[in-house]
Amino acid sequence: MRKTAKVTAKYLDTLIEEAISDAYNESEQACGFFAMIEENLALPFVTQVLGQEVTVAKVDITQRDQIVAICSRGKATQAIPILDLPMPKPRPEGEEWIDAYRRWYLQFARRCLAWRRGRSGTATGW
Repeated sequence: MRKTAKVTAKYLDTLIEEAISDAYNESEQACGFFAMIEENLALPFVTQVLGQEVTVAKVDITQRDQIVAICSRGKATQAIPILDLPMPKPRPEGEEWIDAYRRWYLQFARRCLAWRRGRSGTATGW
């Protein structure tokens, strides 16, 4: 488990640059984050989902470039978007890569929203 204090925005930006440095588009950037999370996140770990204890055994990436945590409880398994996954305390080692992915994702979402506004004049006209 990580023993350091909360990571800084500057550190997250450094991780973002490391994850996307060789990527040409958003899909390749998501794949870069997947590789870094898969490589650095200490697995397995236990967390709570909807009040139930689950084990996160691995991470995966969907055909729509969404990084998901593969959670299990007994014989049941469920893919949960990693940005929606409640993190346990203490947080697992390597979780700063999830924080960097979240920061990148939110920046990407803001760019998309700005593009939508510029294209249609409103936030709703895609």
